[in-house]
Amino acid sequence: MTTAYDREILQLDPVKDHCRITFLMATCVYPFDIPRALELALFRTYAVPRISGLLRHTGELTERTRKRYDDTDLLLSELIEHGYDSPRGQAAIENINRQHTRYTIRNDDYLYVLSTFIFEPIRWIERFGHRPLSEKERLAWFNFWRTIGMRMNIQGIHDEYAELEQFNQSYEAEHFHYSNSNRCVAEKTIDLLLGFYMPPVLFRLGRPAVYALLDRPLLNALGLSGQSIWLSRVLTRALLLRGRIASALRLRNKPLMRTQLHRPTYPDGYRIDDLGPEKPMQQRD
Repeated sequence: MTTAYDREILQLDPVKDHCRITFLMATCVYPFDIPRALELALFRTYAVPRISGLLRHTGELTERTRKRYDDTDLLLSELIEHGYDSPRGQAAIENINRQHTRYTIRNDDYLYVLSTFIFEPIRWIERFGHRPLSEKERLAWFNFWRTIGMRMNIQGIHDEYAELEQFNQSYEAEHFHYSNSNRCVAEKTIDLLLGFYMPPVLFRLGRPAVYALLDRPLLNALGLSGQSIWLSRVLTRALLLRGRIASALRLRNKPLMRTQLHRPTYPDGYRIDDLGPEKPMQQRD
């Protein structure tokens, strides 16, 4: 069923209007799918020992998992909901850049993480979305995150969608390897995500469902157990059905703003400067 949001996107330009298209995609058209896809994008970054090792060292994902998740979600949501050139968007980018200057991180690692923000939501929607993404939506999503990457001073961001996608695939083929830090941060994140939907006593039942959403190279690099083919098929059908029902019933008549969701981490609200580690940490040699 075509909505007013779909019709507005049809009238927009994927270069000039990419901020507006991204806002509509994330808050109106795919408000369930895009956050889930960005959650899975985290797991792909954990499959790189150099990245997971730093995350484990900082303790942000192993000791303060919920805060780290909320901080990341809020910073990305600030950019999506307000635009990167708004005062709040500029403050979010300044925060992100300030946090990352504490550590020595290779440019290719920055570029790969950025690429997961682009391609994982697109792949999720191709797999589970209630309708296919249009070329206009894909290009707008690409242009949005590419511009943010430039404001983060990431070097060598590809001009073309296909070129960056090729880099994403080549990087994974070269850098996905198992390490203990991969599994450590992945398991902490899985427990956090399951905690959104079920009590800890049921986590053992929920983990296979998470595994079923991950591909074999990723599971191998994270050191996680085998994937159930039948469960993967059941989840795929359930997620497709959920999307179609939500679209048909028009369950939401206004944007879903993730920055306005109640979060136990910040029961009284938050300031953008509150997001991130409380104090600098020394990186090991």
